[in-house]
Amino acid sequence: MNGSSGATKPIRVVVVDDQPLVRAGFAMVLDAQSDIDVVGEAGDGAEALALLDRTPADVVVMDIRMPVMDGVEATEQLVTRPDPPKILVLTTFDTDEDAFAALQAGASGFLIKNVPPEEFLAAIRVVAAGDSVVAPRVTRRLLDRFAGQLNPAPQQADDRLAVLTEREREVLELVAQGLSNSEVAARLYVAETTVKTHLGRILTKLELRDRVQAVVLAYEVGLVRPSSG
Repeated sequence: MNGSSGATKPIRVVVVDDQPLVRAGFAMVLDAQSDIDVVGEAGDGAEALALLDRTPADVVVMDIRMPVMDGVEATEQLVTRPDPPKILVLTTFDTDEDAFAALQAGASGFLIKNVPPEEFLAAIRVVAAGDSVVAPRVTRRLLDRFAGQLNPAPQQADDRLAVLTEREREVLELVAQGLSNSEVAARLYVAETTVKTHLGRILTKLELRDRVQAVVLAYEVGLVRPSSG
């Protein structure tokens, strides 16, 4: 498995999938990169948890539907650990409803199983850096599809969002609508760095892990509604 001698340490990745050929394919793509190290593979969620007990990782590429323990349960357990890895769930998108459950459980985003290699690698690097995960509009599409599983409570929404300033609430709403940081900046006539600052404060105040969790919350509390189309 790859090593890197530069100033920055390689991104440590664990690949979890019950299909050996799928795992091997992802591992081959990842290990070809000088800044990424595949530090382990697992065939189900329970095996992944045991592996991560002894092998630190920065990112876990997590399949959803697996025997013994699925990706949703494994994600729920992983995110409760101290300094947990970022989790990217694997989904077929059009048929895998559990991808939404994984986002609610604490996954940082999701990858479509037939994603092009360059997009796969970009997602690993972006998530490892703690920045925005996958394309905002793709996340919005998934949330729109399964928003019926949410139970917005308007009064609770007011309580949870009360800690935000008016501008922070505005930024959260635009992010949840699927806008990128640059698009939010253009809409509000501010610098993109200002948007990033606001988003960081939003995550801190609401005790959220990342952008996807912020979007999920915006749906849960009814700040934004599903698209009609």
